[in-house]
Amino acid sequence: MTTSSEEIHELQPAIISYVKDLPNVCSLIGLACTILAIYFSIIGAYYAAMVGMIWAVAFDWADGLVARRMKGRTGNDRVFGGQLDLVIDIVSYGVAPAILLLSYGKFSPVFLPVAFIVLAASAIRLSYFSTFGLSDGSKYTGLALDNNNIVLVFIFLFESVLPSGIFSIIFYVSALGLAALNVSQIKTPKLSGNPRNVFLLVFYTLGITGIYAWKLL
Repeated sequence: MTTSSEEIHELQPAIISYVKDLPNVCSLIGLACTILAIYFSIIGAYYAAMVGMIWAVAFDWADGLVARRMKGRTGNDRVFGGQLDLVIDIVSYGVAPAILLLSYGKFSPVFLPVAFIVLAASAIRLSYFSTFGLSDGSKYTGLALDNNNIVLVFIFLFESVLPSGIFSIIFYVSALGLAALNVSQIKTPKLSGNPRNVFLLVFYTLGITGIYAWKLL
């Protein structure tokens, strides 16, 4: 005779079974891009790190687009995918930029407060979104974290043309400004929800990748 708890346990799918869900595959590929970005940041290969950071955004947006077009996904599939996104987002848009900032500052303790603020703002922003969701069902409260990577990889294009001291100030002030916007009360549209914006991001990603690949050569 089976108990109710045993029956519930039998109904629960295996953890690894969610890996075959295509949107989750996109999310995990994006996480792999983030790991590469972190690795390249640590070793000082910043141009390569920029490529990883922007591709992390591309796959993040792709998983949402794929999920909305897929049929037959269960409620559990959607909940699991949403939770997986949140966990990966804190790594892609919180941990990775924080490590980039520390590495660019030669891991000087002076830059620890900046890295902490960026990471803390990301954690607070995601916790708020997880609690309250979209404002009026269509807009974010605070700047969505994926914008951080989009902006930072663009700003880093000027690293080779501006004096080191001036660029460092611009870069760190920009990171702090983005963190402030992340936890602000401004309302911003959900850009990834529009297929046109996804295609624009594709072109942006390819362009950024081409520029940094050229710089690496």
